[in-house]
Amino acid sequence: MGRRFDHLGDVEAFVTVAEKGSMTEGAVVLSTTPSVLSRAITRLETRLGAQLMRRTTRRLSLTDEGRAYLEQARAAFSMIDDAERAIQASTGASLTGHVRISVPTTYGHYRLPAMLDRFTHDYPEVHIELSITNRNVDLVAEGYDLAIRLGPLPDSGLVARKLEDAPLRLVASPHYLERAGIPGHVEELAKHQCLPFVMPSTGRCAPWLFHVEGRDVDWTPPGRIRVFDDVLGVVSLAENGMGICQTYDFIVRDRIEQGRLVDVLELARGRSRPFSLIFAPHRRLSTATRTLIDFLARDG
Repeated sequence: MGRRFDHLGDVEAFVTVAEKGSMTEGAVVLSTTPSVLSRAITRLETRLGAQLMRRTTRRLSLTDEGRAYLEQARAAFSMIDDAERAIQASTGASLTGHVRISVPTTYGHYRLPAMLDRFTHDYPEVHIELSITNRNVDLVAEGYDLAIRLGPLPDSGLVARKLEDAPLRLVASPHYLERAGIPGHVEELAKHQCLPFVMPSTGRCAPWLFHVEGRDVDWTPPGRIRVFDDVLGVVSLAENGMGICQTYDFIVRDRIEQGRLVDVLELARGRSRPFSLIFAPHRRLSTATRTLIDFLARDG
């Protein structure tokens, strides 16, 4: 009787290439060459009797059969990982593993670094692959274990664990306020140079959130300058005297203490936006991923 699983190396090649999106990047991860991975995937497709990938000179894409097989293969490798972790835990070995996480620029630059510093101190053998982007990645298709997302989450079938409700502040530089004056009410903002951010998901300016005289007010700021893609751009512009922006307390707190930015309309503060961890419920999570989720949810 022949070996039943002598093709697992080919399966690993397929999973790696699918997650990385190219033969070249997959070869770097597995310390081999693109041609070797291409032959491995061809062998696997021959074994299964189905095409898993469409390969052109410009891009790779999964077939329906390839997407289904990728999920099952990931789950199988995750179970093997869990079995190894359980044995390591029983023998006193430290937690090991690899976690891919996608986070927005706000959290990736200002909140997550301190959390990851504490996590990697406690679990030095867990490797983190961190993507900092304001694009909402497809967790399943792109091979991410989890992501941090801003705002109320749509009913997408994903599991969410709230990290925090992040307080918002309206700020401007002292130089701008000396030149343009200090607004006394939300209505007066229309006369000022506002710095809105255009949300990638809708193409519309994100509303500014206020709490005025006991009620919540959502106000869409006008602006001759609108920022796309990186929401941190509004803070940089405001700090350089270009106008007023609304952002999170954790981003501007130090700048305010240093006098580089000043609070505006403090009486209208009190609103926040939530940040949450999300992951796919049907995907078997590794012990390292579950540990990171629990750590961040507790630390957030």
